Amino acid sequence: MEENRSFDVIIIGGSYAGLSAAMALGRSLKKVLILDSGTPCNATTPHSHNFLTQDGKPPAEIATRARQQVEQYPTVLFQTDPATAADSSGSRFRITTASGRHYEGRKLIFAAGIRDLLPAIKGVADCWGRSVIHCPYCHGYEYRDHKTGILANGAAALHLAALVRNLTGDLILLTNGTPEFTEEELQRLQQHGIPVRQTEIAELEHAEGQLQQVVFKDGSKIPLQALYARVPFEQQTPLAAALGCAFTEQGYIMVDATQKTTVPGIFACGDTASPMRSVANAVAGGNLAGAMANNDLSQEAWNIV
Repeated sequence: MEENRSFDVIIIGGSYAGLSAAMALGRSLKKVLILDSGTPCNATTPHSHNFLTQDGKPPAEIATRARQQVEQYPTVLFQTDPATAADSSGSRFRITTASGRHYEGRKLIFAAGIRDLLPAIKGVADCWGRSVIHCPYCHGYEYRDHKTGILANGAAALHLAALVRNLTGDLILLTNGTPEFTEEELQRLQQHGIPVRQTEIAELEHAEGQLQQVVFKDGSKIPLQALYARVPFEQQTPLAAALGCAFTEQGYIMVDATQKTTVPGIFACGDTASPMRSVANAVAGGNLAGAMANNDLSQEAWNIV
């Protein structure tokens, strides 16, 4: 198996979405290669939530168990060797890896996820995934009734505020600069008892990643135990763009209801193609992508005369 350089499907990204796709394909006896960088975006998160049967488990534990289960299927090969280049010829895709290996696949699945671009505020990176968080579904219950802030502006801030206010009555919105709200939006925030502070942030004081207080550039401070942050991101790999896949306005790979991209033969799943950043959603999308890739391969083989 290791000497084989030709596969039915090559999966770029070997975390929850990629492993889920590989399991669906492996159970259908398709030859699958998973290429992974070993750098999941939730590496700093101590516990994963909102996933039936796995609620509260460390993300690394879930991923390790998933890989062990997928590796039981003999047609699936896992390589910690990230893809660095890709092109296509006819109905095949050619992938080059960091180690210089070359592989060919009939179908390609992007499941590498995204990379968060954290603001240059001291303490944010230390708290990221612990007490500076992105998702109320993944972390909100654990910080219910805590002193909570939202680091965001405009529509993103309003979206988070509507979700988080149900989890705590002690909520403040930090725009870190000039607020981007209409008068009507500011009135709505006031009606819900959510103050808006625009003073720029200098630092997050914390104890081993647990937020204690926000320090502003004017020297003032406020105590906080949790801070939701809506930060920009980039794709973990540029290869989907290099192959011509279309992207949404937000920066996700554009897919249809069957996880197909705009390029025939290429699928995408998980955080790379969805704003719903959760293990459960990644597993679901990966399962569908694997099944749809298998369906396309099976139909192509069926129609050969």
